[in-house]
Amino acid sequence: MLFFIKLLLAHIIGDFVLQPTKWVKDKEKKKIKSLYLYFHIGIHAMLLLCLLKFEVEQYAFAIVFLLISHFCIDVAKLYFQKKNNKRVWFFIDQILHILALVIASLYYENTFSLSILFNDKTVLFFTALSLITHVSPLLIKIIISQWTPEKKKEKDASLAKAGKYIGILERLFIFTFIVTNNWQAIGFLLAAKSVFRFGDLTASKDRKLTEYILIGTLLSFGLAILIGILYSYLITLL
Repeated sequence: MLFFIKLLLAHIIGDFVLQPTKWVKDKEKKKIKSLYLYFHIGIHAMLLLCLLKFEVEQYAFAIVFLLISHFCIDVAKLYFQKKNNKRVWFFIDQILHILALVIASLYYENTFSLSILFNDKTVLFFTALSLITHVSPLLIKIIISQWTPEKKKEKDASLAKAGKYIGILERLFIFTFIVTNNWQAIGFLLAAKSVFRFGDLTASKDRKLTEYILIGTLLSFGLAILIGILYSYLITLL
C-alpha cells in the first residue's frame, strides 16, 4: 500500500500542484504539439524517480508504464474533450490515471488487493451513499410535490439544480457526522443553513414557501440521520 501512496503522491503533485493554468490552456489549444504536454510528462518522470529513490532498475516497469499511460490518457483527453463535456472528461482522466497506479502497484505489491472493493463493508458503504445521493432526493421530491409553491419570476434566479446538490451535500455531511459520532455538528449545520435561508425567506414574505422549504429540509435531515443510524448499526454486525 505504501508503494501505491507514493505513486499517488507523485500524480497529485504533478497533475495539480506543478501544472500551471497556462500549461493546461496551451495543451488544450495545441494538443499533441504543445511543448507543455512533454514538460508535464517530464515532471511526472522526475517525481516518480524522486519518490522511488532513483531505483530505476527495480521499478523500471512502473516508471515506463505510468509515463506512457499518462501520456496516452492526456492525449486522448485533449482530443475528445469539448467545452460541453470538460467536467466529464476531467473525472474520466483522473479515474484512468488512478487505475494505472493500481495496476503498477499490483505488479509490485501482493498486499495490494482489489478484494477490498467487494467485501461486505464496502458494499454496505456504497449502498448508504446511493440512498443518500439518489434515493433520498427522489423520496423528498415525491413527498413534497403536493405542496410545491407556484414559481415566481425573480431577478436573481438560482443556479440550475442548486437545491438538489445542496441537499446531497448536507446529507453527506450529516452521514459523516453520525458515522464519526459527531452528532453535535448536525446542529451547527442546521443553524448555518437556517441563517443563509433566513434572509431569502424574510424578503419573499411567502409563508407557503417558508413551510415548503422547512418540510424539505427536515425530510432531508431526517433521511440522512436514519441512513446514518442504520449504517452504523449494520456495520457493527459485519
